[in-house]
Amino acid sequence: MSFWKQLLLSVVILVAAAALWVRFFPGAPDLLARWGLDWVPVATATTSPAQEGNGRGEGRRNAGVADSSVVAEPVTTVTINDRLSAIGTGRANNSVVVSPFASGRLTEVLVESGSTVEAGDVLARLDADAEEIAVDRARIALEDAQARFQRVSTLASSNAVTAVQKTQADLDMRNASLALRDAELALERRSIIAPIDGVVGIFSVTVGNYVTSQTEIVTIDDRSQILVDFWVPERFASFVELGAPITATSIARASEVFQGRVSAIDNRIDPQSRTLKLRASITNPADVLRAGMSFKVEMRFPGDSYPAVNPLAIQWGADGSFVWSVVDGTARRVPVTIVQRNTDTVLVKGDIQPATMVVTEGIHLVRDGAPISIVGEAGGQAISGAERPHVTASGT
Repeated sequence: MSFWKQLLLSVVILVAAAALWVRFFPGAPDLLARWGLDWVPVATATTSPAQEGNGRGEGRRNAGVADSSVVAEPVTTVTINDRLSAIGTGRANNSVVVSPFASGRLTEVLVESGSTVEAGDVLARLDADAEEIAVDRARIALEDAQARFQRVSTLASSNAVTAVQKTQADLDMRNASLALRDAELALERRSIIAPIDGVVGIFSVTVGNYVTSQTEIVTIDDRSQILVDFWVPERFASFVELGAPITATSIARASEVFQGRVSAIDNRIDPQSRTLKLRASITNPADVLRAGMSFKVEMRFPGDSYPAVNPLAIQWGADGSFVWSVVDGTARRVPVTIVQRNTDTVLVKGDIQPATMVVTEGIHLVRDGAPISIVGEAGGQAISGAERPHVTASGT
C-alpha cells in the first residue's frame, strides 16, 4: 500500500475515533467547549412516531431541536458516624481473691460456693491451738502486770517505793496489754474473713489442706454492677464523655438489652490499634449477668450529615468528580468531593442541596447551562411504569 493510501486510512480512522469520543464520552462537550469547539453537536434530533402524529406544524417546530430528556433522581441526606458498635468483656464491679494472712491447716469451711456474704463474715478457719494458748498466756501476764501496778501505786502513796519503780510498773502493764492485743490479732487471723460484700466462688482448697499467705482460697465478686471494657476508634475520641448512655446486649442473652453509662475513659489512644479504651457500668439488679460475659455495646452520636446521590450520577472530568443538577429546567455542573461509597448511594460534599434533581441516565445529552427535561415530568417523554426510575431516600 502506498504512503498516500496509508495516510488517508489513518485520517479516516482518527476522524471516526474522534466522532465516537464526542458522541459517547460524557465529558467531551465541556472539554471541547473549553477548547473553543462548542460547534460540535452532541445530540441529533429525533422524532418518535407518536410525535409525528401531533401534526405537521408541531413537527416543523421540533425539527432540528435535540432530545434532551434524561432520567434524574433527588438528592437525599445520609448521616454517618452517628453510631458505634463494639464488643467488650464484662467483669464484676469489685472482685477480690481471698488469701489467708498466715500459714496453717484448713480446719473448717463455713460458707458454700455461690452464697452471698457481707464484709466481715467468716469464710473458713485455720488450726489455731497455738494462738489460743498465746492469748491465754498474754491475758495472764496482763493481769499480773495490772496487779503489780496497783501494789506499787498503793506503796507510792506512803512513799514506800520510788517514782522510778512506779514508772516501770506502769510500763510493764502497758507492754502486757500490747502483748495481749498481738496474740488476739494472731488468733483472729486464723479466720479467713470476707473483705467485701458479694458472691462466693468455688473454693480452690478443701478442709485438711495446708495453705500459706500466697494460697488463693476463693474469689468473691460484687456483681451489683457489671463493668464492660471496650475500645472505640480514635475518630470517636472527641465525642465520648463520662456519663454517656450506652446499650449492651449479652451474647448469652441476645433477647435482652441492658442500659448503662460510660464510667471511665482512658487518657490516651493506643498507638498500636489506634483505639481508645472505655469502661461502661451496667446495673445488674436481677443478678442475671456474670463476670466474663461478652457484650455488644452500642453508642449513639450526633454524626455527620452529607448529601447522597445515586452512584450513576457521579461523573469525572479533568478537574475531578462532578454531578449534573437540574435547576429550573437547566443543567448545571456541580463539582463534588466523594466522602463515602455505599452500595446504593455515594456521599458527597459540594454546593448541592437535598431534593435537588441530579441526572443519572442520559448524561451524554447534558451540557452546562443547556435546557433539559426530566423523563416522566411535564415537558419530558412519558415512560411506562416498568421503565420509570424508582427513587428512595436513605438516611438515619
